[in-house]
Amino acid sequence: MTATAANCRHSTHLRSLAFPPSFVVIDCSPSLPFITTRFRTMTSEASNPDDYSRFFTVRSAARKPSAIRALQPLLSIPGMISLGGGNPNPTTFPFKELSFTLKDEAGGGEIHVESGDLQKALQYSPTNGIPEFVAWLKELQTSEHSPLYDSFDVCVGNGSQDVLTKAFEMLLAEGDNLLIESPAYVGSLAFLKPLGCKFVEVPVDKDGLDSDKLEEILSGWKDVRTRPKVLYTVPVGGNPTGVSTSVERKRKIYEIAKRYDIIILEDDPYYYLQFGDKRAATYFSMDADKRVLRFDSLSKIFSAGMRIGWVTGPKPLVDRIVLHGQATMLHPSGLSQMLAYQLLKKWGRDGFLKHTRSVAGFYEQKRDLFLQSASKRLQGVAEWTVPDAGMFVWLKLLGITDSSDLIKQKAMEKKVLLVPGFEFFPNPTTTPYVRASYSIAEAEDMDEALRRLRELVEEARS
Repeated sequence: MTATAANCRHSTHLRSLAFPPSFVVIDCSPSLPFITTRFRTMTSEASNPDDYSRFFTVRSAARKPSAIRALQPLLSIPGMISLGGGNPNPTTFPFKELSFTLKDEAGGGEIHVESGDLQKALQYSPTNGIPEFVAWLKELQTSEHSPLYDSFDVCVGNGSQDVLTKAFEMLLAEGDNLLIESPAYVGSLAFLKPLGCKFVEVPVDKDGLDSDKLEEILSGWKDVRTRPKVLYTVPVGGNPTGVSTSVERKRKIYEIAKRYDIIILEDDPYYYLQFGDKRAATYFSMDADKRVLRFDSLSKIFSAGMRIGWVTGPKPLVDRIVLHGQATMLHPSGLSQMLAYQLLKKWGRDGFLKHTRSVAGFYEQKRDLFLQSASKRLQGVAEWTVPDAGMFVWLKLLGITDSSDLIKQKAMEKKVLLVPGFEFFPNPTTTPYVRASYSIAEAEDMDEALRRLRELVEEARS
């Protein structure tokens, strides 16, 4: 049986789109714009393992390559004469050379960007990134994660949130159900809420995302047509909780994703800020079934202002993100990419990992200083789990049912900035939790801030 669009006012548009011959669910509600209509096959697995069309929103499925952007990779072919693109003539650019000096702890010395590389950085470049940089990232992903398949692809973005939000748009239409950890990263919620998807919250505890609860949610889902097809998670140094999902739970979660045909969005900006001697196995490293999109970032380990992040995963999914980029940003900043690439080329993989260990050690020391003050100042008024990565502590204020006014008004009056916990929950709720960050403040300032927080809690409870 196949649902038809006979009574749908958008039927002309629907017939013009090619979809695989399978049961299709069509929402023809006149109150919803066509671009948010959702199509999904009823089969749990596609006959072609590289066919992800059952996951794509109509908006994403309708994307086609840009005629101009498609020419970009051809420009590097020897002997090619281009009369097609509208690239500006580089002789008109005012920049002659680029060099930068490294801190002593980063190896010291000066890196000079050669003229040819500078021209690449200043000119339009491929949407997925400057080829040499992309190749370096692919080699990093291979050596770091030992993926179970070789055909994965990489697309660089203006920060990982750039490619992450493109993935959201690719996979989620208005009304779709999304499995999301609770509490969750507020930056993603800011994009997802206007998108109109429905949040299916999976709780997080001291061991990360609750795999048993995830299984319970999916096994009890009555209508396979509305069952969530996407899981979004920050598995390391979660924002706001600071906790990481254990490897044992990751393996269970991945098996659940296989069983229920779910795409995992592994948002991992704190991966290189783990405080142990060994970095934990990732969902991407377990992905025998090609259902993980992994998001990495240089913001926490190089520079936030460079805006460099990348997505890694199955080529058909990454290709869709590239198509989105062709129609929006064209490509990430060439100068930022070249700056990062030249440093990585100088360091090599070992130098890069040495730097990340140094950065992780810095934040581990900051965490320890925060926890010392917390133990001194907050005993009896707050509880917390010790973070094992990242930049955040998730504080539960004892005797407080709703932290929002306390943090948004009274803490501000005492000149203490914290984030009230309700901001991190996908669905509206009241909570005694607050998020604190130890990344910037000096030890004495952290101690004073927590002293003021104690006063606030005691005043609120009296």
